[in-house]
Amino acid sequence: MKTFTRRAALFGAGSVAGWTLSRALGSDLPVYEGTRRTFPKADATTLNDASGLSPTPIHKHIVVTEDPDDALIALVRQELAAARKDGRALNVGAARHSMGGQAIPRNGTAMTFDNGYVELDSASKTYRAHAGARWSQVISAVDPDGFSPAVMQSNHDFGVAATFSVNAHGWPVPYGPMGATVRALRMVLPSGDLVTCSPSQNADLFNLAMGGYGLIGVIVDLEVDMVPNSRLVPRFDVIEATDFADALDAVVKDPDVTMAYGRLNVEREEFFTKALLVSYRETQDQTDLPPASGSGWMSHIASRIYRAQLGNETMKTFRWWNETSLGPALGGHDVTRNSLINEPVVTLDDRNPDRTDILHEYFVGLDRFGEFLTACRDVIPASYQEFLNVTLRYVAQDDQSVLSYAKVPRIAAVMSFSQEMTARAEADMARMTRELIDRISSIGGAYYLPYRPHATVAQLSQTYERAAEFSRAKRDLDRDLVLRNNLWDSYLRHI
Repeated sequence: MKTFTRRAALFGAGSVAGWTLSRALGSDLPVYEGTRRTFPKADATTLNDASGLSPTPIHKHIVVTEDPDDALIALVRQELAAARKDGRALNVGAARHSMGGQAIPRNGTAMTFDNGYVELDSASKTYRAHAGARWSQVISAVDPDGFSPAVMQSNHDFGVAATFSVNAHGWPVPYGPMGATVRALRMVLPSGDLVTCSPSQNADLFNLAMGGYGLIGVIVDLEVDMVPNSRLVPRFDVIEATDFADALDAVVKDPDVTMAYGRLNVEREEFFTKALLVSYRETQDQTDLPPASGSGWMSHIASRIYRAQLGNETMKTFRWWNETSLGPALGGHDVTRNSLINEPVVTLDDRNPDRTDILHEYFVGLDRFGEFLTACRDVIPASYQEFLNVTLRYVAQDDQSVLSYAKVPRIAAVMSFSQEMTARAEADMARMTRELIDRISSIGGAYYLPYRPHATVAQLSQTYERAAEFSRAKRDLDRDLVLRNNLWDSYLRHI
């Protein structure tokens, strides 16, 4: 019998959900029904996502704050039954940071989980994260007992179940996607049945739901691995971009390294020629670790420099100098693992109403990284998109998820663009994205699914070889196709 310690407040992530809803729904005020906030007027209700480019009509939007046990299960069953009866779609989201409607059911019921209990089991080194828990709440819960999430996304705003559902990864090494650290989960299937899934129990359902974008079932809670928190010291290595894969491989194989990431320079004339590899090793003194801190002053200064790159090649050069010279000199001190990952995405928020931040992510084998650099040099500077950043991470091989993007160990390249909110910019972004996908697919790489829906159906089928298997399994489980989103509507239903 496991003994859990309950930590973390219920409403700790409300600010994230609130920001998204206010952006999506303008000045519409919610109507309170008990512990749920329901947005009525189906003919006037839309929901958007982090791109600001996905306004989608929905039937209703429910923000769920029920205690995430029997009450939550009953509510999910109720809404699934109602959606099936009315012939509508249903889908669940958390922070809604996807960028192409992957968590929005067109003309259906959108549920946002905001019920963030976290419970510790120190003996087994796991925590139980309830459906709506955000990573900030996980850190708050495990840090006092000296633990840290084994893997989480690079920012703490996002939902734990959502991270599993998009098969996201982080920058701890030598791990694969976060789903590989999930020991078990409970999920309500479209039929209303509650099932427990793990790599050994109902493994087929587990592997479908890992990276299944909420199309297989509604996750209620997860039991996830945690590791000891630790004091770390960074090392900064500036190298040629062509040497990065070998350097990262050596770092990943170093048992003393627990965290690592890389960057490439983004000035157009010298595009992707230099690399920065940052690796973290444990210090000898691991006593009296301080509580996890939030964003420091350096993060806020860095965010202003980041934004100043827009249309300014000189500032891009200055930022690279700051990251490779000044930053290491000022920020090369000890830091705890939890403080490193305790960073909100809003730190880099774009406050320009005429532009939006668009992410791409590509996965390439370490032995093909040189070809990846060539493809990016050929394609990206030829567009008129403003390229601001690329972060490089290691992802171990993922043999679990049916929609796996890491059939072998890979380098993940997370790219950030600033895009005009215009039809011209969207068309250019779509053209550039398809060209990048073709080039990266030709070297055995993959693209990530949570971003703008610019890929073709054929490109998705080529990149995700088991997509047809996923679609067949989804139809068998959900014959009424109640759990739907834009990923299903635009892609998977055609495969």
